[in-house]
Amino acid sequence: MSDNICYRDAYQRSVAARVLQTDGATVLLDRTVFYPGGGGQPADAGWLQADGGERLTVTGARKAGDEIWHQLADGSTVPSVGASVTVELDWERRHRLMRTHSALHVLCGVVWRDHQASVTGGNMEPLAGRMDFEFETMHADLEAEIERRVNAEIAADREIRVNVLPRDEAFAIPDLIRTKINLLPPGISEVRTIEIVGLDLQADGGTHVARTSEIGRVEVTGYESKGRINKRIRIAVENA
Repeated sequence: MSDNICYRDAYQRSVAARVLQTDGATVLLDRTVFYPGGGGQPADAGWLQADGGERLTVTGARKAGDEIWHQLADGSTVPSVGASVTVELDWERRHRLMRTHSALHVLCGVVWRDHQASVTGGNMEPLAGRMDFEFETMHADLEAEIERRVNAEIAADREIRVNVLPRDEAFAIPDLIRTKINLLPPGISEVRTIEIVGLDLQADGGTHVARTSEIGRVEVTGYESKGRINKRIRIAVENA
């Protein structure tokens, strides 16, 4: 089992770790700060610094059960099992993804509060993302109004809290699952939640900023129809 610090502290940028297993150019560590990807958020990138050795580039990470495997760049010298390494994030990229993920949750919160529209899909990259909603119609005036309300919530400097709740307690929360399809694995005993205090509360496994003001501001860059009752909203995240 890998101890993944990012789930409880998204701001920790590095950690000392030990190599548990290797498989070709992938490395399993006993602890990490790398988000392994999921829920539309890409996996982190960064480096492994072996004690007394070279700085190895990590191009991505993936989760297999409770284990986090780190993909090394082609041609890397794979550290030996038992070796001590320092895990270091590409922090600039991670923080941009945190801002983007939190911005999408603000968008989701505003659309749910004002229109009760469920999410049907989403994806992101650093400082850009898109989210699909169950809207029958979308037009320029509605797009502009959504952008205005999203930025008002960001400027309100709302706290963003991470909690882990027992399954029964989590599923007793109304509208905890905002996606049209419940993507939570069956049989899980605990549910991680992200709360934008006063706006939004939903199940989520990704990394987020601590307050909405850290997002900056959001521009709705466009919308498109993806079906009769499925509309896609695209956003860009900018500095305030």
